[in-house]
Amino acid sequence: MPTHYSGNVLIPGHLHASWSVRAALTIGRPVSKLRALFQPPESRAARAFEESILANTKSAEKAARQAVVRRERNVVMRSRLRTALRDVTQAIASGKKESAQSAYQTAVPVIDTMVTKGMIHKNKAARHKSRLAHGIKGMK
Repeated sequence: MPTHYSGNVLIPGHLHASWSVRAALTIGRPVSKLRALFQPPESRAARAFEESILANTKSAEKAARQAVVRRERNVVMRSRLRTALRDVTQAIASGKKESAQSAYQTAVPVIDTMVTKGMIHKNKAARHKSRLAHGIKGMK
């Protein structure tokens, strides 16, 4: 059904050619809640948030926005941790003890940061560090 603006609410009427189908499905919603739909998304998480607006209150909308930002940050941090662990594991597998030790020295602060940030449990961090150190110690 075509729509147009009337005050602050989108109502049945005229549909502008540049609007998406999602806008047609939001008839009767306040325009302030629809602004995000018409802006280009910055990331996959933001796009997912746009497609599933479920918040009914302003505080819920803010919490949803914060969740998107936190998720993006967590993805980056988790990737950094996995990369650090992979670098040490690959160095151990290659048999180069010096490069494995240097990779381990760079990985330990990353692992400890993840504990401080609450990304992983301290016991998991200890387990990672212990296994990596044991792998390096076993090298000749």
